[in-house]
Amino acid sequence: MHFTSEQQLDDGVLERLFTLGDIPGILWTPPSSPAPAPLILVGHPGGLNRMYPRVAGRARHCVAEGFIAATIELPGSGNRPPSPDAEQARADLRGALAAGEPVTDDIVDRLVLPLAGQAVTEWQTALDTLLELPEIDGPVGYSGGIISIGVRLAMVEPRVRAAVLFAGSFVPRVIFQDARQVTVPVQVLLQWDDENNDRQQALDLFDALGSTEKTLHANMGGHTGVPAYEGDSANQFFARHLK
Repeated sequence: MHFTSEQQLDDGVLERLFTLGDIPGILWTPPSSPAPAPLILVGHPGGLNRMYPRVAGRARHCVAEGFIAATIELPGSGNRPPSPDAEQARADLRGALAAGEPVTDDIVDRLVLPLAGQAVTEWQTALDTLLELPEIDGPVGYSGGIISIGVRLAMVEPRVRAAVLFAGSFVPRVIFQDARQVTVPVQVLLQWDDENNDRQQALDLFDALGSTEKTLHANMGGHTGVPAYEGDSANQFFARHLK
């Protein structure tokens, strides 16, 4: 890990930009850390510069509740090299939606599965490095982002002990099989009127999760209308399972 810059934000949170090879990321820590704190991995849909206000807001909220937060850029997003296969799948998706045609499993698989596979590996590499920092101590939580990435990471990574998952993206059928193997506590956030979300698919994925402790939070409103109190709810969820 190579730290490239740092600044202290107006609430005292220390924000440090870093790189892991060619992967950019951000680490948020409290102004003083009397003891190592649990880590929250802050997921997002890609394009960290574009998503920064929302991602940083969630991260700073986590830090205010006694956690440390970190994120990394997704493969093919931001300034990272694009994937021609993903770009073609995305174009096929837009074409199907514009024509009012069904989005086929083939399109969803080509768009999501390679991304999820690479992103999970990169999150695990980031964890290897982040957990070596003296201010961080496990266990780890994962919050938000593309739900297929969160499900697969929760399935394969034992250091992730709890997950808050955001519904609202296309889900390959194989991810439903992965979900049955997830055993950590899970809280799923669903915007009931999300115009880009298949509500029934989100409900079916929640049903498929193998966790014995899982909670569904469904709120009225569209994709960007998540109530502010859901941030408090997520922190309370992580406090129960990580502290």
